[in-house]
Amino acid sequence: MNVLAWVPYPLGIAPGQRYRIEQWAPYLHDLGIQVTFQPFASPSLARTLYEKGRWAAKAAKMAGGIARRLSEALQAKKYDAVLLQREGSLVGPAWSERLLRARQPAIVYDFDDAIYLPYVSPTNRYLSYLKFPWKTRALCRLARAVIAGNDHLAAYASRYNDRVFVVPSTVSMREYQERPIPSPGRIPVVGWTGSHSSVPYLSLVREPLQELRRRRAFRLLIIGVEHFEIPGVEVECRPWSAASEVRDLWDMDLGLMPLPDEPWARGKCGMKAIQYMGIGIPAVVSPVGANREIVQDGVTGFHAATGAEWVEKLDLLLSDSDLRRRLGLAARASVSSHFSAEAQAPRVAEILRQVAS
Repeated sequence: MNVLAWVPYPLGIAPGQRYRIEQWAPYLHDLGIQVTFQPFASPSLARTLYEKGRWAAKAAKMAGGIARRLSEALQAKKYDAVLLQREGSLVGPAWSERLLRARQPAIVYDFDDAIYLPYVSPTNRYLSYLKFPWKTRALCRLARAVIAGNDHLAAYASRYNDRVFVVPSTVSMREYQERPIPSPGRIPVVGWTGSHSSVPYLSLVREPLQELRRRRAFRLLIIGVEHFEIPGVEVECRPWSAASEVRDLWDMDLGLMPLPDEPWARGKCGMKAIQYMGIGIPAVVSPVGANREIVQDGVTGFHAATGAEWVEKLDLLLSDSDLRRRLGLAARASVSSHFSAEAQAPRVAEILRQVAS
């Protein structure tokens, strides 16, 4: 079976894309499904997309992406099915997607964020206005089936499509090896991984981390952001790298995922928590959206809804290495069973076969 995957970005750079269809592709191949990727953004556009200014260059490259999409749609009939990921095309209404359906109606639409809500990027404000959030509704309608990353997103998709499946974002257990046991006596490390778009959420635990530091020693490791400061807390920032992603996570003893209880955050698929749990460390998360189901409070990590709870749960974990180890082992087992590519790729394969039949 041959499947065409329309994805927004070049391979390997966009987290949502990497932890969904890109990661599933090798497993789908083992199940007899060959995936051909066609990104909307060229490598050149991806490099300039989040730079300030350069609007003429961005506009020209996006126009090229739209032209490429229209040409690709005309060739879609040679595939057995199409997997359309997130926006499909980064800008504009669903014009190329409608042409795609005319050529190959066996479309599965996949999304893992509340992209149907208006959102203004802090680094690309004008681009945000070209994204047409209501396109999500149109894509749900034109697809034969929809894959949503969590129940919250599935509830939205079900308004416009009768065949909606919940498939969480995943990590590959082939890549996410269990974290080696650290040497005794080292100062424990509290970790967070993300990007420029999600780092504002880390400010939600700024004061709890300061209070925690007054109680006991720890270091804060931040991956994916060049600069972040919390007065009174030792902070190390590292750039994200695909080559060192898992190795960098190994330096953490526990992971953070704070979120505000708001519509956009409720659509999040808990990827940070899944990453921490995948290497065998507990996650402390805001009980918002999918976080409630991914992290079992007191079993694979902790929920923290208030500043006092953040301090309490983090203090408990930092003071007890055996508790961290016990929760971490349970966390990794949970990911292997429910949030791994090994567990979910066969479900994706079955959805694709159903749509193509």
